[in-house]
Amino acid sequence: MFGVKANEGVYDRMARVVLAAGLFLTALFWVGGALSVLFYVLAVVMFGTACSGFCALYRLVGVNTCKKPVEVSKVTLGLFAAMIILILVGGGYASNFFTKKFFIEDFNVMNNFYKQTLFNTGQNKRAESIENYDNLVSELAVFQKKYKNYRPYAILGDGQFNADLETVSVKVAELNETIKTGDLPSAHIGLESVRQIFQDILKRNNFSLLAVTLVDFHDAMEVIIAEADAQNSQGIIEAYQMVSEKLVAVETEANDTEIQAIRQNLNALLDLAKAGKTEELSAKAGELKSSFVKVYLKRG
Repeated sequence: MFGVKANEGVYDRMARVVLAAGLFLTALFWVGGALSVLFYVLAVVMFGTACSGFCALYRLVGVNTCKKPVEVSKVTLGLFAAMIILILVGGGYASNFFTKKFFIEDFNVMNNFYKQTLFNTGQNKRAESIENYDNLVSELAVFQKKYKNYRPYAILGDGQFNADLETVSVKVAELNETIKTGDLPSAHIGLESVRQIFQDILKRNNFSLLAVTLVDFHDAMEVIIAEADAQNSQGIIEAYQMVSEKLVAVETEANDTEIQAIRQNLNALLDLAKAGKTEELSAKAGELKSSFVKVYLKRG
């Protein structure tokens, strides 16, 4: 029609369709930024040349893979189409699964140092707090660098992700002097605000429901612990229902012996409050928090 003569053979064109599918999956799941644009463009070029049967580069270098016409049956074309669908569907599913898995693993590396820093500042342990804080700063920088431009498909639509990471980075950096030479309880309070940001990221992107429910329970648990430390039996009784509901959400996700220990301590705290044993409330609240921390450090 335009004076362009086909110079790609049938199997050449099929190979280009396969390559286009691979480039498309790579752009969608595995790379980000300018590199993803490049792969999308290459995918379009490969698919376009496969459809037209003409490759300008072949003409420039004098290559022609369409010297002899090859008859392709409808069965062969049907099988090839099925193969492409399988590549796109199967490859898309596998890519989504593994990129999500790798993201969670990277997040957990950073988050574990955050949780340890949070825990040790709460325990007023300077050396342990500094060690874990330094690791947190390092891993946060690595995580932020990797995911600043690249987004695995699971968080591809999260327009707030980069802003949240930047906020976390600023908050963590601001606590440097406080953790190393200042008041650790104050640093602990400052670190608590980071937990809410991480929780929001997980919620928005449907990650680790157990982790999300543990964080939600923690907020409620702190309310009843505060009442226990104040030896306020009535406050404990009033707060129990809210805390219990948050724990039910955790139990829905997992209910092994460690989580059952949280329930046992919570119920025991309520029983002490109802019995008016105010002198025992603070100690039991400490047991409740310890049982929670044991689970949270491992799976939160």
